[in-house]
Amino acid sequence: MSSAPPGGWTFTATIWRWKEGAWRFVTVPEDVSDDVDELVGDATGGFGSVRVEVTVGSSTWLTSLFPSTEQGAYILPVKKAVRRAEGVGDDDPFEVTIRLVGR
Repeated sequence: MSSAPPGGWTFTATIWRWKEGAWRFVTVPEDVSDDVDELVGDATGGFGSVRVEVTVGSSTWLTSLFPSTEQGAYILPVKKAVRRAEGVGDDDPFEVTIRLVGR
């Protein structure tokens, strides 16, 4: 079994809106999703969630990744407060770092 990179995974993502609601997400790249899946195996929470610490700019928070069959990867919710603090709007690319929590 492999291990997570020491600083977690960093990738560029773009915010997208869940249907017509207020929820905003980014899709975790397929290679990162595969790494996370391999590391956590069956040790997931409700709905297949995986606890992570996320950093975007100067904002860091705890949340969960959720598997999405539609996206074929994990998806990451991004809170409105973070989007505002970091000046990130819909369709804006930005850098995200995720680290597994409790591993």
